[in-house]
Amino acid sequence: MLAEADLVDQLKDPSTQSKAFEVLIDTYKQRLYWHIRRIVLNHDDADDVLQNTFIKVYRSIGGFKGDSKLYSWMYRIATNEALSFLKIKSKKQGITSEEVQNQLLDSLQADVYFEGDQIQLKLQRAIASLPEKQKLVFNMKYFQELKYEEISEILDTSVGGLKASYHLAAKKIEAFLKEE
Repeated sequence: MLAEADLVDQLKDPSTQSKAFEVLIDTYKQRLYWHIRRIVLNHDDADDVLQNTFIKVYRSIGGFKGDSKLYSWMYRIATNEALSFLKIKSKKQGITSEEVQNQLLDSLQADVYFEGDQIQLKLQRAIASLPEKQKLVFNMKYFQELKYEEISEILDTSVGGLKASYHLAAKKIEAFLKEE
C-alpha cells in the first residue's frame, strides 16, 4: 500500500492519476460505502452517493492541501454528499427530512441488502430519531470505530463536543430502545 502522501502526489500527477485513482477507490470504497449507507440507509442510494463522492474527490484532488488526512477529507465529502442527497430527496418529494428518514426506515426491511433482524431495525429507528450531528457522531464512533480525533477532523468540531454528542446519542438510543 502506498503511503498517503505518495498517493496524493500520484493523484495530482496527470501521468499517474488514473492508476492512483484505482488504488484510492480500492482502498476506500468499502469504508466510504458503509459510512454513506448509514446516512442514506438504502443500498442503491448509497451506491449513487458513493459514485458522486468519488467524482467530487477526482475533480477536487488538486485543491487538497494535506491539512487533514486524505480519508478524513474524503469522509467529509462523503458526509456532505449524503446529507445533500437526503435534502434534495426531501425537497423533490415535498416532505421533511424526518419523513424521508421514516420512509427509508420503512423500506429498509424490504431491502435485499439489509441483513439485520428486528433488533437491528429498532436500533436503526433509534439512530434515525437522533439530531443530525448526534447521528453522524454515533455512526462514526459506534459502527466505524473511528477515534474522536478522526471524527473531529471529518466534522470539523472539537473532541469535547464530539464526546458530549456521542454520550447524548447513546443515552437517547438507550431510552428509545427501552421504550419500544
